[in-house]
Amino acid sequence: MYSFLVKSKGEFLLDKLELLKEEENLQNTLNILNEETLNYIEKRKAISDYILDYRKKYIEEYRDDEDKLVEYFDHERYIKEESYKAIDRKLSEFVKLKESPYFGKINFIDDGFSEELYIGRYGLTPEGTYEPVIVDWRAPVASLFYKGMLGKTSYTSPQGEIPIDILGRRQLIVKKAKLEGYFDSDINIQDEILQMVLSSKSGEKLKDIVNTIQKEQDEIIRADRSKVVVVNGVAGSGKTTIALHRVAYLLYNYRQQLSDKVLILGPNDIFMDYISEVLPNLGETAVRNETFLSFAYKEIGLDEEVLDITAYLEEVLRGNKSVIDEIKYKSSKEFIELLDKKTNEIEENYFDIKAVEFLGKEIVSIEEIKELFEVHYKYMPIFRRSQKIKRILFSKIKDIRDEKVREINNNAKEEKAKLTSEELIIEENNIEFRRRIAIRDVVREVMKSKAYIESWINNDEIVNIYKDFMKVEKLSYLDLTAILYLMIKLNGKKSSYEIKHVVIDEAQDYNMLQFIVLKELTGCRSYTIVGDSNQRLVKAEEIPAMLRLKEIFGGFFNLYELKKSYRSTYQIMEYASKLLDENAVVPFVRKGEFDVLETTVPKDDMEDLIDVILNLLEDYQEERYENIAVITKDKEELNTIAPELKKYTNILAFNKSDIIYRGGKVLVPSYYAKGLEFDAVIIVDFDENTDNLIKYIMSTRALHRLSVIKVR
Repeated sequence: MYSFLVKSKGEFLLDKLELLKEEENLQNTLNILNEETLNYIEKRKAISDYILDYRKKYIEEYRDDEDKLVEYFDHERYIKEESYKAIDRKLSEFVKLKESPYFGKINFIDDGFSEELYIGRYGLTPEGTYEPVIVDWRAPVASLFYKGMLGKTSYTSPQGEIPIDILGRRQLIVKKAKLEGYFDSDINIQDEILQMVLSSKSGEKLKDIVNTIQKEQDEIIRADRSKVVVVNGVAGSGKTTIALHRVAYLLYNYRQQLSDKVLILGPNDIFMDYISEVLPNLGETAVRNETFLSFAYKEIGLDEEVLDITAYLEEVLRGNKSVIDEIKYKSSKEFIELLDKKTNEIEENYFDIKAVEFLGKEIVSIEEIKELFEVHYKYMPIFRRSQKIKRILFSKIKDIRDEKVREINNNAKEEKAKLTSEELIIEENNIEFRRRIAIRDVVREVMKSKAYIESWINNDEIVNIYKDFMKVEKLSYLDLTAILYLMIKLNGKKSSYEIKHVVIDEAQDYNMLQFIVLKELTGCRSYTIVGDSNQRLVKAEEIPAMLRLKEIFGGFFNLYELKKSYRSTYQIMEYASKLLDENAVVPFVRKGEFDVLETTVPKDDMEDLIDVILNLLEDYQEERYENIAVITKDKEELNTIAPELKKYTNILAFNKSDIIYRGGKVLVPSYYAKGLEFDAVIIVDFDENTDNLIKYIMSTRALHRLSVIKVR
């Protein structure tokens, strides 16, 4: 259906002309896409032909040189992979563009010249030309489309700020290579399209939003790469999507610096799988995805299991005070001070320095070794320093050993020189035997001296040091950050691979120690950090660490607040907002067809509870909602209803973190639901004392329908 405003016959004719122009442009674009596709297929064939031809010549020339041939085939494989990778990337982009080449258009005046640009998911510039047919949404000039305005403005290019005058903005709806409609800026482009998108059903994966990015979201996506960008956004404000689009934007504009050097840290494996298709859909795959637990586990090199965050969250939701107190303490400034105190103790008292003796003589005094520790190598972390000094002491022993061996060899040589030919025949073996015995004695002394040095200069494993002074046997996820901190302080540890940009999602649950560790471990100064201060399961501190990062990043810290929620209907967000202490959420005005439904069932009537859930599931399915979640506070409550529900309906229970969600009906505890969204949600509330924050998290998972069953 075409979406046009028609006020008069003249305007109607104008709209018909505009329609014809847009359809003609679409057809021309599709033709160019087809030509470029054939061109790249031909390029691929040409590379193959060239490689085969060159291979024949090379093999003929070096048929008898195996090393040369191995070296050539390694080089050929690299060239082929790199060339094919670039071509396959373009062909993949062309396939997606053929479905929907572009979604926006801007007309503007630049330095007196009129420009018209079409904005799409990927760019398209025909071979041998410089004029783009489609501009990639990540290109600097494409930011004009997202400004939400007409008139004089500017955009930031590599050459600096470019002043321009926007004359027109148009949103185009192209599906399956057909123009279905367009909206001009004077009827509020973004809201019209956004209403359509938000009213659609959810998917099993998070989707990209290139055609509906809002002005305030675009500002965050295009923020300075060298900044620590922190987004504190309410549920449904698009925090995660913004973070992923920012990664795509940064990789597009700084590919050489950032390729294979971006790390995304998410809360759990379910969430990481849920967001897994956004970046590939935007053409980006060279990104590492981890949970903080798995990242820390690998960096430490642990070979033992630890208590993961799930076990702690279960106890938190049950109100276990000792667990809550432990989380608060290990998230506190006092805990960091304890770790610093321990590193200072190790600095001052860990090594009981001994003089180095060799062959009965002192060759390095205690004072000399102390000077190495306290003056010459003071700048190094203590354990790395000790290994450096150990190498110096070993080198000192080696020098004297070499000198002693030379002396022994010279003595033997001189002894032989004094003998006559007849005496040499008789004594040579004895002299050689004594020489070898003397050298063996020197080597034995070397080993003895080295062993003595190692007895006091080697340090215990940092994991064992931590366990010992914290008096813990079994490590938890809370301990891994502290161990990494000690590794950084004591050993100068750095991350095992190069990282130039870090994305942290659900950052409201990170403590200051985690941020310090990531900063020191990676040496990275470029971050995208997103979270919701309203969704902290444990308020370890009054103000979450993510909002206080100026303490460690100084002026490079930029905070953005997002108060508008786009996920849920007005009715759902109105219900959820009442659960918060402050009225922080401004819902996007999308009226749902239904209000939030509240039902009460008797506490001891499991049969009635299951009937109510089954009836709601049936109603939602009849309304053609595909992705439906039944959310409980924790696993214990989930396990109460899961066996009974599974008797009557096919439903997946999220009772562990490595389950992969493929859509449909699911049973999920509140903490696994964080960050996910569903068409419809049924909250089963067994406990009237459940924290309102938990209820808020559960409620804001719903896009279109929300029902709350109170078991009382």
